[in-house]
Amino acid sequence: MFDNGTRVVVIVGAQWGDEGKGKLVDVIAERADWVVRYQGGANAGHTVQIGPHSFVLHQIPSGILHPGVRCAIGNGVVLDPDTLFAEIDELVNDGVDVEGRLYVSDRAHLVMPYHKLLDGESAASKEIGTTGRGIGPAYEDKVARRGVRVLDLRHPDRLRDLVERAVTHANAQLGGFGSSRRAGLEDTLSLLERLAPRLLPLADDVGLVLHRALNSGASILLEGAQGSLLDVDHGTYPYVTSSNTTSGGAAIGVGIAPTAIDVVLGIVKAYTTRVGNGPLPSEMLEPMASNIRKLGAEFGATTGRPRRCGWFDAVVVRYAARINGLTGLAVTKLDVLDTLDEIAVCTGYEVAGGVVNEFPGDLVALERAVPTYEWMDGWMRPTSEARALADLPAAARRYLDRIEELAETPIAYVSVGTRRDQIIEVGRDVRARGTRAAAPVG
Repeated sequence: MFDNGTRVVVIVGAQWGDEGKGKLVDVIAERADWVVRYQGGANAGHTVQIGPHSFVLHQIPSGILHPGVRCAIGNGVVLDPDTLFAEIDELVNDGVDVEGRLYVSDRAHLVMPYHKLLDGESAASKEIGTTGRGIGPAYEDKVARRGVRVLDLRHPDRLRDLVERAVTHANAQLGGFGSSRRAGLEDTLSLLERLAPRLLPLADDVGLVLHRALNSGASILLEGAQGSLLDVDHGTYPYVTSSNTTSGGAAIGVGIAPTAIDVVLGIVKAYTTRVGNGPLPSEMLEPMASNIRKLGAEFGATTGRPRRCGWFDAVVVRYAARINGLTGLAVTKLDVLDTLDEIAVCTGYEVAGGVVNEFPGDLVALERAVPTYEWMDGWMRPTSEARALADLPAAARRYLDRIEELAETPIAYVSVGTRRDQIIEVGRDVRARGTRAAAPVG
């Protein structure tokens, strides 16, 4: 991926999250100098399987598992320090060397205890189905200009006024929710005083650090969380997260120029999932949904909640390709479909006025949309040992060809299992979209 002069690669989820971004970051990171997280918070979990050990990382980039790779948490992330330190401690206990390899943007906003209180007490959070980690309230404070940033911990003399303003507002909101719970100013200040000695040594101007790294010839992998259909602007609003999960948020979230980006790789499952409420047009019926959930271990890495399962939705992925400028796709969990004799692909939606194949932004239209399916033969053979496209059954290659055709984006990787080695690298140059016709996968 970092051959032929490629310097900056962005990894985005092209569905509703949980697409397998952590594994692809892990695979590509061994060729990178830096891996940087650009948005979200501890509400997302990336699972990476290395040998018998499974690592679940919520805030630290997956590149930390590769010795010699430096990692950073960008300004677009809302940082939960307690969760961060718990992750660091777990990694160290598992023999991962973190010392001198992890940087935190001093412009990143902090998730405070009162943010979690607000998330837990808000009726809106419960309706949307948030993780309760305080992410939405932290972004709300950021936009309202009452947030506390990492760099504020350098100035204890000013910190009290900042925190008092935020706590006062949080308590007013809690009262408005009808909650008897309240945030404590002194408790919050004591917490920050405890965290500062460990957090501040990690803090730096990450944008400047990356700018200098690029000027010295370094390669950088930018890692997103959640998925494009959860983007606050382009997702299924209001059933979205609170940040820009699409590639447009990558440069903003780490502090480098958008023109520095060479590749935008969209990660998609060979089917579709989402957690919580909101439209899922290609949602499977029972018992198929439960079958796929069991085969794919579709339970949230952060919450443990069962994921809703659907057939591959080409309307969604083509939309994600357009708004992200995807230059390539990575298809994950192909092996989950190995036992199916027939597989459906959603190619359009029946809405008022006819069939559409472009994703509508109107929530009412989405809730009423009826998927139109194209049925394809399954392959009824294991794919988990395939390491080249030629190793796949012909029906599996035809399925991938159809995904590529409908998404109008070339496939660069196919994942056939949870382990690091269960990956097929197609070997295409995916730097420039539209400069050549895509050859069929099969």
